[in-house]
Amino acid sequence: MADGALRGTRLGTTSYESDEHVEPAERVLVHYDCPRGHVTTIPFSVEAEEIPVLWECRCGSEALRREFDRPDPKPQRPVRTHWDMLLERRTIADLEELLDERLALLHAGSRKSA
Repeated sequence: MADGALRGTRLGTTSYESDEHVEPAERVLVHYDCPRGHVTTIPFSVEAEEIPVLWECRCGSEALRREFDRPDPKPQRPVRTHWDMLLERRTIADLEELLDERLALLHAGSRKSA
């Protein structure tokens, strides 16, 4: 009976495949220089379409790819405040009219309670 026993394994834990006849994809090493003096080397596939010019260094600053110029910064939109968004929806005349209505309601309410 021992000769005919099935061999049991746990699911998903053991692979019986080997690395024989398996070749990794060709790679190119790209070096990034940090303004603080760190050098970061990242392997990319030779088939990669776009290799980034900037890479985040381990210290948190932006490292620049060797022999490349820093790209122009993207134009940033100005910060819109609550007041700016309000003026997109209403005119100053509309706002003054609303203020007058609310003040009239407040004054009328305070007279009733007195």
